[in-house]
Amino acid sequence: MRIATWNVNSIRAREPRVLQWLEAQRPDVVCLQELKVDETGFPRLGLEAAGYRSAVHGQRTYNGVAILARSELTEIERGLPGDAPARLVSARVGGIRFVCAYFPNGATVGSDKWAYKLDWMGQLARLLRERFDPKEPLVLAGDFNVAPEDRDVCNPGAWANTVLCHPEARAALKEIRLFGFVDLVRLHHAGPGPWSWWDYKQLAFPRDQGLRIDHLFATEGVAEGCTAAWVDRDVRKPNWPKKPPAASPSDHAPVVAELSR
Repeated sequence: MRIATWNVNSIRAREPRVLQWLEAQRPDVVCLQELKVDETGFPRLGLEAAGYRSAVHGQRTYNGVAILARSELTEIERGLPGDAPARLVSARVGGIRFVCAYFPNGATVGSDKWAYKLDWMGQLARLLRERFDPKEPLVLAGDFNVAPEDRDVCNPGAWANTVLCHPEARAALKEIRLFGFVDLVRLHHAGPGPWSWWDYKQLAFPRDQGLRIDHLFATEGVAEGCTAAWVDRDVRKPNWPKKPPAASPSDHAPVVAELSR
């Protein structure tokens, strides 16, 4: 089984690129974030024509998450209790529970949005403990807006104490991981890197000045069958694929893993 997560930064703007990537890679399950459309604006028909069913929790202009699968999605659940923004959707696919998450960015440390980010992460940690069993096959995937360690940052000094690298954000992510998750990329790459996000500004992508803030976490039973994991960096290139040209890229690249089950 090939699984992936990708912040597409507007499914409407990126639909041609997403469809071309699905055709090229043929993943079995893909978690998408930052759709920026509600359910009525989600390109369900185009994805179905490409062979993918979907579970969507959408929102106009902001946020939005979806799980795409080549087989049936069951037990679909949407959102954190009492949380209005569309940041979480989960479904069971092929015996594995997938939780697709778009963590809050936090804006600036000390702001109301920063407090919301930390609270949201705490709510997710509680939801995982209360609703799920770490012994069951479960994947938490998405844009976590946190680089867990300095080896996940191209220039740790420049990013220290920002919302993506602040010790409190890292501690909150560690609390989530204590549910019983294994970082699938770190099973196969010691670091530094690979990066999954590059700012559109200051030529960050050509200079390869990125961060790893998109993640595939899995419970032990799933992680034991992970044979490979990587970031598909090429999809971030403006000219991918060369023929025919696709829409402009997201600032994130897909994170992909192969599972033996």
